[in-house]
Amino acid sequence: MALVELRGVSKSFRKGDETITPLDNIDLVIEAGEFVSLMGPSGTGKSTLLNLVSGIDQPDSGTISVAGTVVTGLSRSKLADWRAANLGYIFQTHNLIPVLTAYENVELPTLLLKLTSSQRRQRVELALEAVGLNDRADHYPRQLSGGQEQRVGIARAIVAHPKVVVADEPTGSLDTETSEQVQDLLQRLNRELDITMLMVTHDSDAACIASRQLILDRGKFLEKGVGGAGMVVDSVGDKR
Repeated sequence: MALVELRGVSKSFRKGDETITPLDNIDLVIEAGEFVSLMGPSGTGKSTLLNLVSGIDQPDSGTISVAGTVVTGLSRSKLADWRAANLGYIFQTHNLIPVLTAYENVELPTLLLKLTSSQRRQRVELALEAVGLNDRADHYPRQLSGGQEQRVGIARAIVAHPKVVVADEPTGSLDTETSEQVQDLLQRLNRELDITMLMVTHDSDAACIASRQLILDRGKFLEKGVGGAGMVVDSVGDKR
């Protein structure tokens, strides 16, 4: 079943006198439970794509459907309600609030949902347990390592039981060992909790943990590893 579906999506920006088109009439379908990684040169629209899927930005043309909702054209208030119930976001720089504990940072998305205090507590505890940080619940970000901070960020992304999680360079600020730990965690959450994931990364090792790898270049998708080892296939199946 298609969980994320982009049809004919284009997005352009003005840069001085020049028009930049990072996404040019693209189609993309992500099935429920898939883990898709997205690579490509800097400035090719990878983060733009995440912002479109999450409703932070709107395309110039085309339609985007996520978890059964057409998010193109929704009002800001409706988008905010939809994101709270359906989407988790993992940032490269963690984006934790320094004056809140790990528990309180993870709890934040649940405050937007109609949950009782006991239901919120249960979700937070389960999310922290899923990332192995129950024993750090009362610690502040300054008391955590970079890897622990990112795991708190991942717990925050999954606490509301989202249909899809988007991750923007989730290992980009981590050392090699910690990066591998976070990669293992993301892969396990995808597999064991059946969380659909779309991850942008510059790290080819991180990209390989995904079940499908895409490359975004000059406004179009190339799909890697389909049809045989080393073969690159674009989004409509033409061999490159």
